[in-house]
Amino acid sequence: MPPATRPAAARRKRGEGQWALGYREPLNKNEENKKNDDGLNVRDRIIGIYSKAGFDSIDPADLRGRFRWYGLYTQRRPGIDGGKTGSLPDEELDDRYFMLRVRIDGGQLSAEQTRVIADISTRYARGTADVTDRQNIQYHWIRIEDVPAIWEALESVGLSTMEACGDTPRVIIGCPLAGIAADEVLDATPQIREVHDRYIGSPEFSNLPRKFKTAFAGCTAHCTVHEINDVAFVGVVNDAGEVGYQAFVGGGLSTNPMFAQSLGVFVKPEQAHEVWKGIISIFRDYGYRRLRHRARIKFLVADWGVARFREVLEKEYLGYALPDGPDPAPPLARRDHVGIHPQKDGNFYVGFAPRVGRVNGELLGTIADLAERYGSGRIRTTAEQKLVILDVPGENTEALAAALAEHDLQVRPSTFRRQTMACTGIEYCKLAIVETKQRASDLIDELEKRLPDFDQPLTINVNGCPNACARIQVADIGLKGQLVVDEDGTQVEGFQIHLGGQVGASFGRKVRGLKTTSAGLTDYVERVVRRYDAQRQEGETFAQWVQRADDADLK
Repeated sequence: MPPATRPAAARRKRGEGQWALGYREPLNKNEENKKNDDGLNVRDRIIGIYSKAGFDSIDPADLRGRFRWYGLYTQRRPGIDGGKTGSLPDEELDDRYFMLRVRIDGGQLSAEQTRVIADISTRYARGTADVTDRQNIQYHWIRIEDVPAIWEALESVGLSTMEACGDTPRVIIGCPLAGIAADEVLDATPQIREVHDRYIGSPEFSNLPRKFKTAFAGCTAHCTVHEINDVAFVGVVNDAGEVGYQAFVGGGLSTNPMFAQSLGVFVKPEQAHEVWKGIISIFRDYGYRRLRHRARIKFLVADWGVARFREVLEKEYLGYALPDGPDPAPPLARRDHVGIHPQKDGNFYVGFAPRVGRVNGELLGTIADLAERYGSGRIRTTAEQKLVILDVPGENTEALAAALAEHDLQVRPSTFRRQTMACTGIEYCKLAIVETKQRASDLIDELEKRLPDFDQPLTINVNGCPNACARIQVADIGLKGQLVVDEDGTQVEGFQIHLGGQVGASFGRKVRGLKTTSAGLTDYVERVVRRYDAQRQEGETFAQWVQRADDADLK
């Protein structure tokens, strides 16, 4: 038959690089690098070669790829403005220093561990240390020559940077009050430890399609924001009165935000590690590897639906069916555990707010001292860039609050101090377009002066780029960094504005053309908050007001 008259063949759907469907050949550079060598193997080269021969000896495939498996990213070279983000090659954006992330699973620290973190900050990181919104501590200005000594110090107290970044199961976030909260459904600490000890650092899960974020909590405030994690186990009580977990899958923000969906199951605590393993295995085997921007489990869940996902989990990975289970109760208005509150043992926990998560080595050392002086020495990080000191006797709470206040760590902060979050920004991040940390800190100061009596819950999240590390889509006021044009026609730093986002409920509303320059940010926020305060009905949240407000009131 001549080619012209041959029946048209059915067009074959392009493969997404799913291992379970036979697509084993790498479809992009990232997958090729991972196939060539497991990221976990880079540790030996860092210790044996790079730390001794210096920055120039580092293989580029390690520098911009496998280093992440141990929490290392090159930081942004100083002096490169946001207009060049995305247009310069990595070689020009890279500084010769690194960001290093310490994973703190469950946010649990002792005073001894905190002092080691503080000492590393002072000795090797020019004093830098930020509490992230995934309960990690993040350093800057790290030299490759110092990494082995840093690891030795961290590991001496049971801490690590292993799989703090990369296409791996990253830090497992948990409620900072696990085991002590008077109203918790259950203490998830044993499950966090079991998953960590069984699977973190295992080659079985060190080559995922992309990063994988986990939360375990029995907290009634839902402080781990389970709705935006790849997988989350949330404490529930079933009809028989048994405590266990509901499993959520497929959450994530970035440029394609999606909320996690309930699998509708009941997971007993002793089953949790098996179910976690099954879910991450589905991601490893069926996750999309062809395009990086689709290589998250949320896209698989969206395409399959939860019914199919649950079926594959039970039949192909668990080998047994899970019973149906309830969904958790709604979260509290504020999920951050700031303030002085009772524990179930009669002591108190004291939660306090650094400025947008920014601390330093000296301050961390002071916090360790205060935790021992007024409590038992137990310290916790939160998923809201805050810190908590546990086990404080009632007679010590006000003395501790006063001591923290001397170091600008507020136990009773304003709404603006309490609920403003910021990502790393252009100061260190190669993806950022605008400055964030200082801008957010200045915004807090100005709003406290201009609106001293405002006390309603209000989240302000400041992000340096579209990637949503600071959760802009689920903030009352979400600020996405970009370059904008000012009144004089000059291109300057600024923000696109998202309004009325709520974790698990709705993503922020974008009003056509609603942007602000960085210089005009405080005036804008003051204006919209005053309008809300004047127009709100009894009990009406900012997000609810935004849904009914006229566009003119939001500008």
